[in-house]
Amino acid sequence: MTPPLFFLLGPTAAGKTPLAVALTQRFPFEIISVDSVMIYRGMDMGSAKPDAATLTLAPHHLIDILDPAESYSAGQFREDALHLIAAIHARGRIPLLVGGTMLYFRVLQQGIADLPKAEPTYRLAIEKEAEKHGWPYLHAKLATQDPAAAARIHVNDAQRIQRALEVCYLTGQTLTTLQQAATHPLAHYAVHAFAIAPQDRAVLHARIAKRLQVMLDQGWLAEVEVLYQRGDLTAMHPAVRAVGYRQIWRYLAGELSLEEMKAAVLAATRQLAKRQLTWLRSWPDLTWFDSEDPALLATVSEWIAASLSQTTPPLSPPTH
Repeated sequence: MTPPLFFLLGPTAAGKTPLAVALTQRFPFEIISVDSVMIYRGMDMGSAKPDAATLTLAPHHLIDILDPAESYSAGQFREDALHLIAAIHARGRIPLLVGGTMLYFRVLQQGIADLPKAEPTYRLAIEKEAEKHGWPYLHAKLATQDPAAAARIHVNDAQRIQRALEVCYLTGQTLTTLQQAATHPLAHYAVHAFAIAPQDRAVLHARIAKRLQVMLDQGWLAEVEVLYQRGDLTAMHPAVRAVGYRQIWRYLAGELSLEEMKAAVLAATRQLAKRQLTWLRSWPDLTWFDSEDPALLATVSEWIAASLSQTTPPLSPPTH
């Protein structure tokens, strides 16, 4: 039989981690984290990283694997995830990939193009141009060279704008063209993808606001201040660009007041959730569940059992 994989997706604050942990108690799952912030050591509060007790109950792969000064690409995630998937299957268990970094899921599912390695000279030139004109200017520049990539990339997503332009400069081809030639690494697996989200977007916004306050109460500011005081990190590092961390960094730099920072974090997190839901709506064969359903665990468990026997069709997404 084709080896199974399960993807658990959803917007931020939907409750993916608690559900995944509960599922490991019912099925022979091993969790692979699909989160571009949880990979960093010392970035716990803002990433909603599982605590020590949770990780003891349900260990997560690809958590705390890098220092915040280091970079990690979607291509590196793909390599690491494929290695882990093979190893988990070799142990007779089932990989459960959980997270909200949609680009990682997409690259793993659809493959990745043979892209050039980062070139410091081009990166520095792009960063200097951004400092002079701003990232929206560079986004408009990308739109003239690779309209499809510009349509996918948010106008303020500095990291992805930079990479797309860099690829154009290095190869003479667009990122979109190269990605369309990508291989599909999961062709030999049975992939079962499901997502959770509240039916009402107002409920999701309330969950985001509540979680933000909990993070701040638990010491998120102090966590970021430790990173800020290190001296080797700047606002240009991918780790610092993460939602929430970027806004708190600006507060520590004196660019925002405390209340302005809180409002900025809340707005950025809501925007992230909106982008995640947009990605998910275009995901093929995705089964949706209401994250607020009191019987969520039982309902999802029933679907997983049916999926393992290949008897369940995909359902419709929730209305937002």
